[in-house]
Amino acid sequence: MPTFRMRDGTGSFRLKYVVEDTDRHGNVRIYLRKPGQPKVRLKSQPGTQEFLDEYRAALHGTPDKPEAPALDRRGNKGTFKWLCEQYFASAEFKRLAPRTQYVRRRILDGVCEKNGKNPYALLEARHVRKMRDDRADTPEAANGIVKALRQIFNFAVEYEFADRNPARDVPYIRSASDGFHSWTMEEVAQFEQHHELGSKARLALALLLYTGQRRSDVVRLGPQHIKNGWLTLTQQKNRSRKPVTLSIPVLPELEAVIDATPTGNLAFLVTAFGKPFTSNGFGNWFRRQCDAAGLKHCSAHGLRKAGAALAAENGATERQLMAIFGWSTMKEASRYTRAARQKVLAASGMKHLSRDQS
Repeated sequence: MPTFRMRDGTGSFRLKYVVEDTDRHGNVRIYLRKPGQPKVRLKSQPGTQEFLDEYRAALHGTPDKPEAPALDRRGNKGTFKWLCEQYFASAEFKRLAPRTQYVRRRILDGVCEKNGKNPYALLEARHVRKMRDDRADTPEAANGIVKALRQIFNFAVEYEFADRNPARDVPYIRSASDGFHSWTMEEVAQFEQHHELGSKARLALALLLYTGQRRSDVVRLGPQHIKNGWLTLTQQKNRSRKPVTLSIPVLPELEAVIDATPTGNLAFLVTAFGKPFTSNGFGNWFRRQCDAAGLKHCSAHGLRKAGAALAAENGATERQLMAIFGWSTMKEASRYTRAARQKVLAASGMKHLSRDQS
């Protein structure tokens, strides 16, 4: 029976019939498991009033948050729903990472809700553009639909269910945003001043900044990944299809923080229950650490961008950036080296703009 702490700091408590289950991906879920009754998942944040209310409702057999019914994917042959059913059962779909499967299934389920009974052979580029443009206010969602339709029709063409891909030539919406904010070194110093050496937050910052890895990789890093001063890992992104394995030296700055911080046995970063973080759970937790340091616009992913910018400004080449960050093409690396070269050239050439030049 797990022990929970109240979020307002008023104490801790234990609840009868409450258990924790960890799935194969390391996600910790909380259930009410009353003898002779189906177990009920408790989704609210432990230690909150909402959690206690949800527990009481489940205990008395009146849960106020029922699970949403699964979408019926059975469709007549030739319909878009039928094509989705074939795709979800294919080796192509099953090779995707669990998170990618979840996101793509949600997108295609959404398309099925409106167009599932329509013949997929009649889908044209203009229909795809319409679905994209209907979500133009959220470019990421709009582009997600285009990408999902490209992939399912790639599958359809390969398996000879279709002879063309109507989404292939529909372009993505270009976003005016540069994405996640890239930390400045002043912001890194501000975070370090708030979270002292030896704290879990300080260790998380060091792992993100001094390895250059994504949060999905940082949560899996542990002592077993380091040998003879080198850190070796296989990145989580595209792990099922095109795995990328990296070996990078452990910088002295990172080694000093690890040595000064209590860590888990198989993962440096663990939850209050001693379990490894999930990627999303870690992102939410680190978001709160940023807020506590007065950095409400900063995030975990922004440290990866900051590390790439720092390395480029210190003279790293595109090939070196690819080796550190695991990029398979020069497109991403060149963004940082171009920006670094511009800064260096501006510093050396700005003197020519001065009126005091003789």
